[in-house]
Amino acid sequence: MTALTVSTSPAASLRADSIVIGVAEGPQDLVVAPGAEAVTEAFDGALAEILGDLGVTGAEGEVVKLPAPTGLEARVVVAVGLGTAAEDGAYDAEALRRAAGAAARALSGTGVAALALPVGTAEAAEAVTLGGLLGAYAFTAYRTAVDGMASVGTLVILTNPAERKDVEAGAQRGIVIGQELNRSRDLINMPANDLNPESFADAIRAAGKEYGLDVEVLDEEALAREAFGGILGVGRGSVNPPRLVRIAHTHPDARTSLAFVGKGITYDSGGISLKPVGSNEIMKRDMSGAAAVTAAVVAAARLDLRVDVTGWLALAENMPSGSATRPGDVLRMYGGKTVEVLNTDAEGRLVLADAIVRAGEERPDAIVDVATLTAAMKMALGHRIFGVMSDDDAFRDQVVDAARRGGEQAWPMPLPADLRRSLDSPVADIANTGERMGGGLVAGLFLKEFVPDGTTWAHLDIAGPAFHEGDPYGYTAKGGTGAAVRSLVRLAEDAAAGRLRVT
Repeated sequence: MTALTVSTSPAASLRADSIVIGVAEGPQDLVVAPGAEAVTEAFDGALAEILGDLGVTGAEGEVVKLPAPTGLEARVVVAVGLGTAAEDGAYDAEALRRAAGAAARALSGTGVAALALPVGTAEAAEAVTLGGLLGAYAFTAYRTAVDGMASVGTLVILTNPAERKDVEAGAQRGIVIGQELNRSRDLINMPANDLNPESFADAIRAAGKEYGLDVEVLDEEALAREAFGGILGVGRGSVNPPRLVRIAHTHPDARTSLAFVGKGITYDSGGISLKPVGSNEIMKRDMSGAAAVTAAVVAAARLDLRVDVTGWLALAENMPSGSATRPGDVLRMYGGKTVEVLNTDAEGRLVLADAIVRAGEERPDAIVDVATLTAAMKMALGHRIFGVMSDDDAFRDQVVDAARRGGEQAWPMPLPADLRRSLDSPVADIANTGERMGGGLVAGLFLKEFVPDGTTWAHLDIAGPAFHEGDPYGYTAKGGTGAAVRSLVRLAEDAAAGRLRVT
């Protein structure tokens, strides 16, 4: 795991393998961002000209390495693009996150890298910290040889004594969120032969013990006693029985309570409605919602947020077998409502429905569920944006705003009343699938049926951004991304500060 520290040592004399500076696209020429003054001086003031002669533009994601000149203890100077130059030198947080992430990836295997980027505020320091830790991430648990994949050993953020207090505060927050987001990535990337509902629950117990969180696990016998028909129905085709996990952070001064509900399908074959070839290979990712909820609750505890945050993780493995739920079966959900299962590959909404009803019994001020729920949402919004739905437009917009302030791309989606009729069933209270067009919205309407009356609720469909199959970019690694972690943490912070408005 990459370490991160803050230092006020002069950039020129700091012992490091490399020193990272920011460059940007100016109106006419390349601009060297604030923080790199000592490096520019070591190049006799000609750094921008040298980089320009090499064809460096300062575009976002651009990384160029130069031998360090005499006058710097570091052996290599790394110039990373920030995009368009900021007139006041205060760069957008996302530009800083992506630049730090790109630099950290380029420095894989390096011992110590100093970050001489513009970090004059707590927000900027947090962005650089988070981007650096996320960019340095590598999942090597199953590699017998990790040559070329080793993360940078230590990142050192450089600042001056006058700004150190703010920078350290921002860096500390960035460390917590970065480590917890990477925890969620580890869980998502773990193969399903090692991460099943039981082992996932064990991992949550371990995190709870480490950070003083209350953890309760309902096994298959407890689920049967309490009639969690949705979770049991999805999990009954697997040899690995399901679990419902409750993990809670409580604060003595909390005035608001939030319930986060995560879909935790540790492997989704589709069940009897088997997925076609080509759609199974990354289905270990179908527990990304539960991973995000786990990380967010632990982060809330580590940040000591003055809010009560409870995570509900509905864990099951969706497999075909002689005991599996069949299309046409009717499940009696927790709380008594019945569901006709028309498609066993629409299983996430079944486990979420049980968990939402149970979460509502504790009367939280708001419930937010997170799930890789529908391919339809990926079709609608692509691979980098998740959809947010709610029957309360004002709350939906608050969630979208929290996501964007946290650096995630979210988009408000509707819940059209006319689509609800497609979920009508001739034999049960509701069917688990309806109209195909607008399927992501139909799934949201299904979940809405299980939200207790009068409870504020939002649904996050993270099917697009939860798992990145392409080449890494910025601070985004290949594989699990940790989508929604930052959004949930920001929402919890809003609640702790009294900024969250719920009806």
